[in-house]
Amino acid sequence: MAVDAPPRRGSKLLRMTTMTLPSRPEMEKAFLGSDPTYDGIFVTAVRTTGIFCRPSCRARKPRRENVEFYPGVREALAAGYRPCRRCRPTVPQGSPPPWVERLLELAESDPERRLHDEDLRRLGVVPDRARDWFRRHYGMTFHAYCRGLRLAGALDRLRQGESIDDAAYGSGYESLSGFRDAFARVFGEPPGKGRATAVVAARQVPTPLGPMLAAATADGLCLLEFTDRRALERELAEVGRRFGGAAAPGKSPHLDLLEEELRRYFEGEPREFTVPVVTVGSPFETRVWEELRRIPYASTKSYGEIARILGQPGAPRAVGRANGRNRIAIVIPCHRVINEGGKLGGYGGGLWRKQFLLDLERGERSLQVAVPDPDAN
Repeated sequence: MAVDAPPRRGSKLLRMTTMTLPSRPEMEKAFLGSDPTYDGIFVTAVRTTGIFCRPSCRARKPRRENVEFYPGVREALAAGYRPCRRCRPTVPQGSPPPWVERLLELAESDPERRLHDEDLRRLGVVPDRARDWFRRHYGMTFHAYCRGLRLAGALDRLRQGESIDDAAYGSGYESLSGFRDAFARVFGEPPGKGRATAVVAARQVPTPLGPMLAAATADGLCLLEFTDRRALERELAEVGRRFGGAAAPGKSPHLDLLEEELRRYFEGEPREFTVPVVTVGSPFETRVWEELRRIPYASTKSYGEIARILGQPGAPRAVGRANGRNRIAIVIPCHRVINEGGKLGGYGGGLWRKQFLLDLERGERSLQVAVPDPDAN
């Protein structure tokens, strides 16, 4: 969206983004009651003050007619609102809302159990809210998340030598045909070939700039993206095609190492990442990504410089396209590539994040002020 023509508050374009939100009466009730279970589902903007808040904010409540709702921080900033200094909606929370933690605990403690919408309602969770939250933060619905857990367990059983029948029924499936169909749809292979099927373990990783979705094969990290990136679902599907196995919740030593190294990185330690990475791209893209990893910490290179290093001085735009196709943010530091004139250029996670990362590496940014600049995009 053009910087010199920001959308006005309440514009038709921005109102369209609320169509996937809970109903307005539900959001009003949550905001007026400072309900923390809606944090992460929407933000509330107040026309009279020009400020937006978390639903749980305890500040004085405005009149209903002065309130607007947006799916997230990005939309509220684009509409010209400033973040509330009391509830600090732009600072990511360290853990999911309590109702999400309950769902995660339930799903992971008994992955063979089939959870239905009625089960969620008995827990006091609106099924549509669970679907939207998991889709936004994991790139899949809650039911797809549970299905991934069951299928990952079935695949592990097959690799341990169990029969297809035992793997199916032991993973909560009531029929072999349903298990075969689900297995083939997710992993791209029938369960008879399950012992050779690749597994891509996926996990949400919290960061000061918002949650990221990480995925790894047995060989290394293959995806690291901010969960609010619009291309995330497409990238997840591409990971499945490229690596021969759908991403599903699971454990991985590579993801454990990534979390530790990301924590140290955001604490300002000037060190390189050692987590192995696995990339699949054209020969040119692979060369660009290799060159990105050679850019020193706290340094930058222009698209033109990289093109010249690669022996193709006329290809800065091609370098930019390859940069944009990098699926492993931060670890493959595409944020260190800028325009010839020193301007930031593009960044899939948002220019405010790119500026934050560059400032962090230069020692110019405190982790407590991760506030996006609405004019940066």
